[in-house]
Formats: sequence, structure tokens, C-alpha cells
Amino acid sequence: MTDVRQPADMNAAFAAAFNTGRIEALIALYEPNALLVGHGEVDRRGLGDIRAELEGLLALGGRMESTNLFAHTVGDLSLLSARFRLEGRAPDGGPLVVEGRTAEVVRRQEDGRWLYIIDHPFSAPAGP
Repeated sequence: MTDVRQPADMNAAFAAAFNTGRIEALIALYEPNALLVGHGEVDRRGLGDIRAELEGLLALGGRMESTNLFAHTVGDLSLLSARFRLEGRAPDGGPLVVEGRTAEVVRRQEDGRWLYIIDHPFSAPAGP
């Protein structure tokens, strides 16, 4: 199970979980009633919907890198952003590179772990 103890570590933890290729490693980063802004700006609510969206992401294979841009924390909430790059395979088998900037809100759990409550992985183009 993923054990993120500092909000600034969340995006790197997501990339590491993606790189395992295991859906359970990704799902472990979300609260049960979390919101993921999915492909096409469609809201995915709860672990069942989030799982379906993340399974599509995992199907791309490849490797992800994510660099935290900021983590602003007040009490048990933190606003995050990261720059990421995913190199994988398109559905037709050709190479695929996806880059962007994220926006997330994570919440500290009673056991000290931080989990996503809102995840917007494509909030902005990668940019400089």
C-alpha cells in the first residue's frame, strides 16, 4: 500500500504507482468518495468510476515521471500541482507522449497518510 506522509510527495507517488502497472497501487491513493476529472473533463466520482478511468490510463503502458510544482497546506488539506510526462503506446501501437500540469487537493487521513479528494490530471498544458 502506498503511504504518502507529505503532500509534496503525492505526485511522485502517483507516478511510481503508475509505473508498477498495478491498478490497486493507484486506487490506494484516493479517498473512497474522491473526484477524478477524467478524459474529456468528465467527473468520475468514487473508487469504482476512478478505477475504470485509471485502468484506461494503465492500458497506455510505458513510464510516467511527475515533478511537484507546489504544495500549499492548511491544516489537513493541501493544494498541489505537478508537471508530468507519460511515454507509452497509443491504441494503434504507435508511440504516445502525454504531458501536462495537474491540480489536486489531498487530505490528511487519521493515520497520517495523504489521499486525493480531488484530482484534475489535465488542468493545464505542460508549458515551461
